[in-house]
Amino acid sequence: MSTTTLERPAVVLSTARREAGQQRQSADAGGARGFSSAGAGEKRKSKAGSKRSHALSKADWGPLGKHPDLDAIVARQRLHLPLSGRLSEAQVNQAWKRCAGEHHPDRGGEHSTMQLVNGARDLLLGRSLS
Repeated sequence: MSTTTLERPAVVLSTARREAGQQRQSADAGGARGFSSAGAGEKRKSKAGSKRSHALSKADWGPLGKHPDLDAIVARQRLHLPLSGRLSEAQVNQAWKRCAGEHHPDRGGEHSTMQLVNGARDLLLGRSLS
């Protein structure tokens, strides 16, 4: 029986695939794979460890951090501080002194307002009652 022209391309394709597979296997065995600069047997370093994470750190969620919680925002409002961004202890203390000068009971302010100002300073500086 003679082979038809339709059967021949299938045979040619299958042998071409086998040859390409053998070339790939020989290249894998040699270690020259892809654009990697790592040689055969060398362990590749992950770049993920060297990049900074996009997630917020624990410091960012603190009262002085970038993203304050609701209580810290209210405390910032009481002391007339920016509602977001990092604050230093010096900024908090200066704002507290300014507000204490206004609201101190000895200077005509209310006792309850002074307590709120003191509580705002304590919350922003991380001081607790216990």
